[in-house]
Amino acid sequence: MPKPIFVLNGPNLNLLGTREPHIYGAESLDDLRTRCEAAAAARGYAVVFRQSNREGDLVDWLNEARTAASAVVLNAAAYSHTSVAIYDAIKAMATPVVECHLSNPQAREAFRHVSMVSPAAKGVISGFGAKGYELAIEAAVHLAASQDAEKA
Repeated sequence: MPKPIFVLNGPNLNLLGTREPHIYGAESLDDLRTRCEAAAAARGYAVVFRQSNREGDLVDWLNEARTAASAVVLNAAAYSHTSVAIYDAIKAMATPVVECHLSNPQAREAFRHVSMVSPAAKGVISGFGAKGYELAIEAAVHLAASQDAEKA
């Protein structure tokens, strides 16, 4: 079995299902975990699914993913717009990263229009709600397979 896909979630995503459901949807973080695990398993991958409200945890997990993951799906949430540390952690790794957001940041407040993460990520999936995580898993598997093929 290949290395797992890390699905890393940032601040306040532990409140999914109750925090502004008109923006983020009614599904909980556990519901998203179930979606990700099913999408990855269908493609022969396991998932390491984590959430933290602390920026340093996300950086530590990205550092870990450099050698332990096939790919990363990252919803850095509010840190997407502010974290040079997360940007630097992604730039330091060859493991592909897919940035994922439940909502479409471009359709929201102006301060959400700039992502520090996007320039370092291989791609971005946003605005599709919980379905976006499944799409991000699919993209992560594709990137991991492409990277493996290049190494062969």
